[in-house]
Amino acid sequence: MKMLELIIYGFYGLLTLGSIFIAYKLMYAFKHFTMKRLVSEPSMLHDLPSVSVCIPARNETHAMTQCLERVVASTYPKLEIIVLDDSSADNTSILIKSFAHAGVRFVEGTTLPDGWLGKNHALQGLLDEASGSLILYMDVDTHIAPDTIEQLVSYMGQEKAAMISVLPRRSDGIRWSVLLSSLRYFWELMRHRRHAPASASSAWMINRKLLIESMGGFSSIRADIQPEATIAARLNKFATYRFLIGTDLLGVSFEKKWRSQVDTSIRLLFPVLGSRLWRALLVMLLLLLLNIPAVTIIAAIFDGWTLTQTMALWQLCVYAALYALYLDKVWSKAWWVGALLWPVIVAQELVLVFISTTRYLRKAVTWKGRPITSR
Repeated sequence: MKMLELIIYGFYGLLTLGSIFIAYKLMYAFKHFTMKRLVSEPSMLHDLPSVSVCIPARNETHAMTQCLERVVASTYPKLEIIVLDDSSADNTSILIKSFAHAGVRFVEGTTLPDGWLGKNHALQGLLDEASGSLILYMDVDTHIAPDTIEQLVSYMGQEKAAMISVLPRRSDGIRWSVLLSSLRYFWELMRHRRHAPASASSAWMINRKLLIESMGGFSSIRADIQPEATIAARLNKFATYRFLIGTDLLGVSFEKKWRSQVDTSIRLLFPVLGSRLWRALLVMLLLLLLNIPAVTIIAAIFDGWTLTQTMALWQLCVYAALYALYLDKVWSKAWWVGALLWPVIVAQELVLVFISTTRYLRKAVTWKGRPITSR
């Protein structure tokens, strides 16, 4: 019995160390990745560089109109907007062309060469068309406020950065796609380190000349699942990369259906783990252990309340509180509801890691209908 008690105490001791690690990572992120005030004033705008907003699109009729309406409403004076239709099978190209009167330039994607991921090839095609000093790459499900671009440009100038990416907020109301959000960006904050900094594909801005001349565009990372992460890691070596958590002031948000979040997680999780089976198994084990407190509390219904259940309840509350701290930064509403679902989110993530791993091992992962592999 003593041995069992020691194992239980040791397990909850490890959970305590895990909570301390998460708390440290969150506090670091909140301190270093937050823009606390607007950094540009109207009088500064005439000194700001030109910006090309570049949006790759493939079968995006569900989100294209709202995205472009937000971009067109931007108050930034030196702006060009380019959207590349990557062989869509729906009416995406028609929607893009309908914004021609607002200055949106339509670019038709070319045949995908061997060795390229579809999105990376689209990003290169947009780079070839862009003329701005800076490029803002955006996903179609990303929304920006009228002054977002000028704030990003001013922040880059203030920080002397060559690249900046933004973790978007969820600004929509209570819905299942929000409450059951994956832990994609939570893991970005947890994994952040100097040689592999946190990054986000939703909205990232980079110096165009640097991307072309120093990095050769996307040709050297044509098969990377997260090309923006690779570029960020290279620039972070020279302290010229910055990552921001979206705020109401910054105005970067996104709306993504639950199914789309699941597809994205399946595509990213195994490669993020280095495409190593042992890492995936270790993460699945850790996620399973994180939910033992919840299972222990449920078991109290049948076995009665003991000291073990009290320890489990304490750990469950600690992790839910840490998740609430994160949600308070990235959700504009109902963060406390999301925190109550912490065990459900952990279980969902466990399933997603399992599916991502098995599909990559079977070479059955697709991206917008195209097969991809993990290196």
